[in-house]
Order: sequence, then structure tokens, then C-alpha cells
Amino acid sequence: MSRFLSVVPVDTARSVLCSLAKLTKTEHVSLLESSCRILRTDVTTDIDIPGFNRSTVDGYAVHSSDTTGASESIPAMLKLAGKIAMGDEPSSFLNTGSCMYIPTGAFLPSGADAVVMVEMSEELGDEILILKPVGTGENVVHKGEDFSTDHPAVYAGVKITSREMGVLAACGFNKVMVSTRPKIAIISTGNEVIPISHNPQAGQIRDVNTYLCAGFVSECGAVPIICGIIRDEQEALEMAISDAVSQADVVLISGGSSKGERDMCADIIAEKGELLVHGIALSPGKPTIIGKVKDIPVIGLPGHPTSAYVVLKALVRDLIRVMTGEKSAPVSFSGILSSPVPSAKGREDYIRVKYENDIITPVFGKSGLTNTLVNSNGLLCIPAEIEGYEKNSRVIIQPW
Repeated sequence: MSRFLSVVPVDTARSVLCSLAKLTKTEHVSLLESSCRILRTDVTTDIDIPGFNRSTVDGYAVHSSDTTGASESIPAMLKLAGKIAMGDEPSSFLNTGSCMYIPTGAFLPSGADAVVMVEMSEELGDEILILKPVGTGENVVHKGEDFSTDHPAVYAGVKITSREMGVLAACGFNKVMVSTRPKIAIISTGNEVIPISHNPQAGQIRDVNTYLCAGFVSECGAVPIICGIIRDEQEALEMAISDAVSQADVVLISGGSSKGERDMCADIIAEKGELLVHGIALSPGKPTIIGKVKDIPVIGLPGHPTSAYVVLKALVRDLIRVMTGEKSAPVSFSGILSSPVPSAKGREDYIRVKYENDIITPVFGKSGLTNTLVNSNGLLCIPAEIEGYEKNSRVIIQPW
């Protein structure tokens, strides 16, 4: 096998990886358990929301035409015809020249088409002075204006947040159909890697990547399966990979992706399945491996934590999104670069950055350092076709 990597563009690697994705199954969960799950079906309310025309303010239900020309100097004078109680449907029709007191959220009486805020009125015995005109529909939410039975309230592919949970509750859904969580096996390799509870001796490092990967896939809505630390021995790594593919939907292998003599991960994947990519035109993360064993995607991540994390963000996140059917677009921000950022043309560079008050400050550091992960709060991707950004350029970043 060649000592050199056969590098492919990031888009090619992403397409190859996502082509291996198998859509997860579905399951019904209670609404309280649905947070951060991916909704698998469109949800339509069984009733119009709201189910009646209601006021959005405390004030007086009126005929808007009765308020035309009203001002503080020449107010419109309306007869107070009663008060509307919360939770009750008004039994009487509101005639022109009259008004009714209405609290926020209460049922708008028949005949009324607007509400005057209480701040824009004065009470004078059994008459109300209107100090400002209102237009038709002002301060009113109409029946079905929020959600109707004609269109979905929440669409399939959405990641359920507290906002969607509130809407689903309004629609009367106690249970929802969501994607099952993909199981992601995590193997950490290296003779130098030790459990985090141990004190490193000369040449040893704690197992950072198991926890880095586990936290990341959990944030993406997947379930991490911790396979432990595997020494750089072919038989041990073969057994670990075989065991991982038997119980997981995806396998992540931390370390073992370089072209060194002891990095045998690519050879094992090729022997047991198919090696599809070994080398991607991105920095950091160039030696990343993509393959499959028994139709299970197997990704060999770089050993350096920062490089591994960039690959997780650039590639693995999209794989999980395809598997769960998530269609929500990743959040991004724009800002002004505080300093120039060079890049090598022909590869995608991923730069850790700090975003604050519309200013984006690069956080430079070697891929073997983990401090850039906590000293930054976002990632700037420099496309392969350009050679960096000048100072004061407005650029797009993705938050961590």
C-alpha cells in the first residue's frame, strides 16, 4: 500500500459517507420525552387554534368604524355594554355605538371586529372615551389564525425543541412519532492512551477522544456505545471492529488513520469490508478514513482531539442528520474578521474562532492542542477554491 494518502474533496467524502446512511426506525414517545428528537411525520392540529376570535390585550371590544377620527382632544364616546369573563362565550351581540370590556385572551363578542387597548381609553360612568382609532382586526387573533386543520403545524424532519413541544401540546398530541436514536460505537486506539482516571506516565495520554466523541454524538441525538481503549495490535483491533459493527449503526475509531507503520485501521476495514476514502482535503483532519464493514459505516478519525472534532462537525454530523431524517438547517452567524486568515488553496480549512459583538477572532493553535476547543465558540470554513480571507472581511461561521 502506498505511503501517501489519496485525498478527495470534502464534498466527495461527505457524499460517500452519507450514501452509507440507513434511515433509522420510528417510535412513539411521550411529548415530555420528545425533546431533541427528530419528528418523523407532519403534525396537524385536530382543531383550529385558537378556536375563537380573541383579544390580545386588555381593553374594549368595539366596532372599528365607531372609533374613526378618535383622538385625545376629540374622543369617541361609546356606551359600556358589559364585561366579558375569561373562559366564557359572550351571549349578547355588540351593537354599534357600544363597547364591552375584554381581558387578554377572552372571547371577542359577535359584532365586534377590533379591541381598543385600555391605555387608549378613559372611563366616564357607564361610557367609555376612546382616545385613538383602531382598524379592523387590530388587537385580535382570529379563529384558526395560529394553526388550522388545513395545514401542518409542525413538519417532519424538525428537531423538537421546547418551542415545538409547546405547539404539539396545543395541537393535542400527548405522543409523537420520532426517529429512533442511531447507536454510535466509539473505539479509542493507541498504546499511549490510558483511562482518564489514571495518571499519565512518560509518553502516555488520557483518553480524551472517547468522551469528545460521546458528547458530540449525544448532542446530535445519537446514543454512544463506549467500546474502550484498544492497543495497537491487529488482532485486538479486528475483534473490536467486529464487535462494534454487530451492535451499532456507525463505528467511530479514534486514532489509527495516519499512514504510519502501526496505523492498521485502513487495512482492517479493507480486509473486512470496503475502504472507500483514506484522505480528505481538509485541515485539520486530512487522514480521515471512511469505509464500511457489513454495510455499517466505519469512520477512522485523527487521533488529535481538535482534528477529530473538526471531522465530527464537518462530516459525522451530516451522517447522523441523514440517518434520523433531520431537515433543520444548522445555525450560522456572520461577523467581521479581526485579522487575516490564510489558507492553502485546494483544501478546506476549518479555523476555530471566537464570535463576540459581530467580531470574529481566529483562535489559532496546533491540532494536538485541546485549549482551542474551549477558547473558541465557533468554526470558520474556508472553501478549497480560495486562499483565505482578508482582515475586515464579513464571513459566515457555525457555532459549536
